[in-house]
Parts: sequence; structure tokens; C-alpha cells
Amino acid sequence: MKKTYKCRSIVKGAKDDKISGEAIVSRSAMCFYLCDPKTGAVIERNHPLQDRSIAGKILVLESGKGSSVVQVDGFYQLWAKGTLPKAIILREAEPVIVSAAVVVGVPMVDRVEGDLYSHIHDGDIVEVDDEEIHVTLV
Repeated sequence: MKKTYKCRSIVKGAKDDKISGEAIVSRSAMCFYLCDPKTGAVIERNHPLQDRSIAGKILVLESGKGSSVVQVDGFYQLWAKGTLPKAIILREAEPVIVSAAVVVGVPMVDRVEGDLYSHIHDGDIVEVDDEEIHVTLV
């Protein structure tokens, strides 16, 4: 059963307005500098996504963490190796993660209305439409 949630578009995608993919979900904040650029795997110790790759996935997060320099470098390294997530869905965006996403052009939305965060799980198929500003859980 499809369910659509309104959201706020933060960073528009460079290619497509609609991005579909498999969700990878973390209820914790994340520092992108603590990802292996070659694989997209999270290398931060004790992070819920430790040893799992975010490459090519729709990443669902609480927020980012870390300084702007560290976040931008992490995003850039992932971008350079082609291991960025397809899109990022945040509970609430903060300026550091937004500025890092803008630098590499990874689509990002936040303020998803309703109960998406209690229903979305790893492996769910998600569609992010940053033009129509909604997220659909397929």
C-alpha cells in the first residue's frame, strides 16, 4: 500500500525530480566524514549503520553531526568515488548538513509530515519527489 507524505525540499536533485530507491534508516545523527569513500560504508564505531553502505540508497536520518569542514569533506569524498546516497530524508535539517549536501548536489528533504519515521524500515522502497515536495513509501 502506497502512502505519500508532504515534506520540505532542501536541496533539489540535479537530474531527476523523482528519485526512487531502497531505504536505509538510522534513528541517530551521522557524520559523513566517518564513511569509507570507496564503499560508502559507515565506519563510525557504535553507529547503528556501522559497516553498512549508504551508496545508492535513500538515507533516512535524524540529522547530521560534525563541523562544516568535516561534513563537506565527507560528502565530497563520497561524491568523488560515486558512493553518495541517492537522496537524504532528514527529520530536521541543520545548516551544516545542508551546506555539505548543496556542495555535491545530493537531493535532501526534511520536515516530513505524518508518521513516516515510525513506518519506514531498511529495505523499504521510497520515492522522493523534490519538485512536488513529497515522499512516498511504496
